[in-house]
Amino acid sequence: MKKILVTGGAGFIGSHLCKKLLDEGNDVLCIDNYFTGTKENISGLFKNTYFEAIRHDICFPLYVEVDEIYNLACPASPIHYQHDPVQTTKTTVHGAINMLGLAKRINARILQASTSEVYGDPDVHPQVESYWGNVNPIGPRSCYDEGKRCAETLFFDYNRQHNLDIKVVRIFNTYGPNMHPNDGRVVSNFIMQALTNKDITVYGNGEQTRSFCYIDDLVNGMMKMMSSEKAITGPINLGNPVEFKIIELAQMIIKLTNSKSKIINKGLPIDDPVRRRPDISKAKNDLDWEPNIDVIDGLKETIVYFKKQL
Repeated sequence: MKKILVTGGAGFIGSHLCKKLLDEGNDVLCIDNYFTGTKENISGLFKNTYFEAIRHDICFPLYVEVDEIYNLACPASPIHYQHDPVQTTKTTVHGAINMLGLAKRINARILQASTSEVYGDPDVHPQVESYWGNVNPIGPRSCYDEGKRCAETLFFDYNRQHNLDIKVVRIFNTYGPNMHPNDGRVVSNFIMQALTNKDITVYGNGEQTRSFCYIDDLVNGMMKMMSSEKAITGPINLGNPVEFKIIELAQMIIKLTNSKSKIINKGLPIDDPVRRRPDISKAKNDLDWEPNIDVIDGLKETIVYFKKQL
């Protein structure tokens, strides 16, 4: 049995990861300040003797004894990370420093949940890990984009300078149960609007594309990365290479929910990427991982979850 720390463990991805780690027979410590994570996401886990949770902000040092650390703590949707951009940068940068310091002190393996946002509005398509990105360093999204890029820098510097056992994954659009209904992300937005028969808001002309990975596939990929041999540090893309236009996603959700919603168009947000799709060749080769849950099946599960929320 491993003692595993998950920062941001009460969030969307973190809560699923905590559950899976418990199911695999681990002792799990969840750390969260509940800015975007919720106690409801992890309430069902407390019946397991080997689960515990601490309210803590990783901008401040933490002193615990664990074998592995998954560093997920950070608001991940634009509406949340732009609410307090200075705090977002502190969480990604100071948080990374504190968790790396903890990992170095106790000799633990540590995984950083990075993001496809490090590629910005990409000139290379699909995005490969060797691409350095096209990021605006002073725009409204920069607190998250540049914060995550700096966190990656810190991880690899700790690896080079201190021989720390690191893992870095770049997460592409992920969806599923436990998403925050008001997080402003496209899947949750469209489903909530469709279920309440409100107009579905498509920014721009809807021709921009995204790739959607179901949460179970992502968690499996993260755990495979954590258990991979030490030489595999990453960064490695985790996401679904099947690409959809945003307008197609809206039409799909209207059909799946039997909604009376109509699609309306609004202006495109600043620095919103036009195309986003991962090249997952590295994940296939190094981790023997690729997503296997079809978008339609994943959306059905997500719709059931949001119906319960309503």
